[in-house]
Amino acid sequence: MTLRTQFNDSLKDAMRAKDTRAVSTIRMILAGLKDRDIAARPRGVTDGIDEAEILSMLQALVKQRNESAALYEQGGRPELAQQEREEIAVIERFLPKQMTDEESAAAIDAIVGELGASSIKDMGKVMAELKARHAGQMDFAKAGGLVKARLSGK
Repeated sequence: MTLRTQFNDSLKDAMRAKDTRAVSTIRMILAGLKDRDIAARPRGVTDGIDEAEILSMLQALVKQRNESAALYEQGGRPELAQQEREEIAVIERFLPKQMTDEESAAAIDAIVGELGASSIKDMGKVMAELKARHAGQMDFAKAGGLVKARLSGK
């Protein structure tokens, strides 16, 4: 089942259950997806963005909400922080299980070995391959630091 189908099915289920947080969050996801589909048209992508890009979008939404929740906590607005965390829980339903730090390190080592990457100049190739194979499963901000450390020999 594609993510697009999951979004629509989940929206219907949330509406039936009168789960207002899920309804609003899934509608926000669908709106973001539509924006990305429209933005991709000039690149020749006419049937919408692929699953990897959708997963990347979902990860960005989770990251934004985590940052907002932290700011709300600092600003003494726990009710808004809680709302952000509830949205994160809804978004994470659609993401695959996240890799642990050990699994991420093993995946990086495997790709570095396969590509024969030996210097920091190869970082772009390694990151591109990681994104192709592990979209939605890995925090690429952390992975970038791990790849950099691995390739610089630290």
